[in-house]
Amino acid sequence: MYTHKTSLRVRYGETDQMGYCYYGNYAQFFEVGRVEALRELGFSYKKLEESGIMLPVRNYSVNYIKPAMYDDLLTIETIISKIEGARITFDYAIYKEGDIKVAEATTTLVFVSKTTMRPTSPPKDFIVLFAGN
Repeated sequence: MYTHKTSLRVRYGETDQMGYCYYGNYAQFFEVGRVEALRELGFSYKKLEESGIMLPVRNYSVNYIKPAMYDDLLTIETIISKIEGARITFDYAIYKEGDIKVAEATTTLVFVSKTTMRPTSPPKDFIVLFAGN
């Protein structure tokens, strides 16, 4: 299991008339957490694509707990919880003000060959990186 934290601030354009962060933005927040976690491991989405592998989302599940508001500083905790065959699972929690949980989610992504568009094993260097953390 690997854990990474990153922060972002809710921008005005991400809110509704009441100043609440629009629920549809959370998928993008979780993506930021996922991309930055992989980047910290030394394996970016760009590197994956250059090696001929894409990583589309297979499943996304979210629970909204408390609202995030305009200008809230959010911390996105991303956990790579499982790599099994061609699938990788990420668990997330978003907090504001350090300890107030705003949302939690899980995504499952699939390693897919760009040429065949079929599931494929993760690159060996990716498995080595993950195993080392």
